[in-house]
Amino acid sequence: MPRRHPLVIGHRGAPGYRPEHSRSSYALAFEMGVDAVEPDVVVSKDGVLVVRHENEISGTTDVATRPEFADRHATKYVDGAELTGWFTEDFTWDELSTLRCRERISDVRPTSASFDDEQPVLRLRDVLDAARDASLEFGREIGVVLEIKHATYFAAIGWDVAGLVDAELREAGWASGELPLTIESFESTVLFALQERGIRGSYVYLLEDAGRPFDLFSAHGKASLTYRQTAAPEGLDGLVGRVDGISVDKRTILRPDRLGRTAGPSRVVADAHDRGLRVFTWTCRPENRFLIGQFRTRGGPGSFGDWESEWAVIREAGVDGVFVDHPDLGVEFFRA
Repeated sequence: MPRRHPLVIGHRGAPGYRPEHSRSSYALAFEMGVDAVEPDVVVSKDGVLVVRHENEISGTTDVATRPEFADRHATKYVDGAELTGWFTEDFTWDELSTLRCRERISDVRPTSASFDDEQPVLRLRDVLDAARDASLEFGREIGVVLEIKHATYFAAIGWDVAGLVDAELREAGWASGELPLTIESFESTVLFALQERGIRGSYVYLLEDAGRPFDLFSAHGKASLTYRQTAAPEGLDGLVGRVDGISVDKRTILRPDRLGRTAGPSRVVADAHDRGLRVFTWTCRPENRFLIGQFRTRGGPGSFGDWESEWAVIREAGVDGVFVDHPDLGVEFFRA
């Protein structure tokens, strides 16, 4: 039986062409044929789930240009890292809704940056409704891969993120399993909390290529498993029956050496599959800045390198889903 192509997931929509998490970014991803889109969620001051990659929003909105919000500028520690800027938890949703989206890496994606300051910030509900509407419009089932950000951090300032997500999914009609929902996080505790609440869908544990998950480090310190230990066979054994799959940094698959070269895919996908776990990977991008060394070409960080060769190694590994910034390229390549 021929193997089904991996899910092609619009990573924050289609941010190779439009500012990430903007309405037009998602609309373009739907139009380009993705199987699903991925919104990241953080929390506002009044408990609204806001679609932003991080709770610090100076790089992805026009907040820094808004004099009425100058007094919200702050320095905080988020997951152990010191950050300075403007944070969603210091704004009500009504205030956040007045902000406009901006391209995060304008030096690499100037075309996307040409759409800056045109579109408002979205809520999770906006993306859930848009995916449902697009499924009807395009005559195919389009899923949502919901990434929960910084659940332990938000818990420390009084927010039960699992409770907020549970309520939103139920109200939007995405909790029963009838619509294709995947929930993912770098923190397993919030995934398990949503499972206990009865939210039906697939659960995917995100794994960085280095470091430890903040929830487990906060609870157990250096006794907690590193991400690399979790991706090893013994660590994967502990995930069986707890989650449906893992989602790994593409470097975990490519395993480049010090010269930025890979000899082929690592064992992580096969090891996970042997245990009945699916494997997603992030993020497939064509620009030189994001390719490992051997696949970069001349033309600067924003020019497309030999992305087909890098993506071929990932495809060869047998992944079950890929996050892409350019959905048209991803659909064409991974469905070939």
